Amino acid sequence: MPIYEYICDECKTPFEKLVFNKQQEIACPKCSSKKATIQLSVFARPNGGGSSTPSSFSGGGTSGGGCCGGGCACH
Repeated sequence: MPIYEYICDECKTPFEKLVFNKQQEIACPKCSSKKATIQLSVFARPNGGGSSTPSSFSGGGTSGGGCCGGGCACH
């Protein structure tokens, strides 16, 4: 079940909603408006190698910390 990100068309409040089916009605948690626009979600994914991801995101940087930066032992 995906979590979708929306922005209310009335009050411009961003919110997330767990959607069980596409017919499910959504409503703004602030103003209860049922008029909202789905937003493009940006999410992280593990780097499986072979991608053209910049080195600062793929663990090839020299920061030495953070996930996939050498300190998290995820590989």
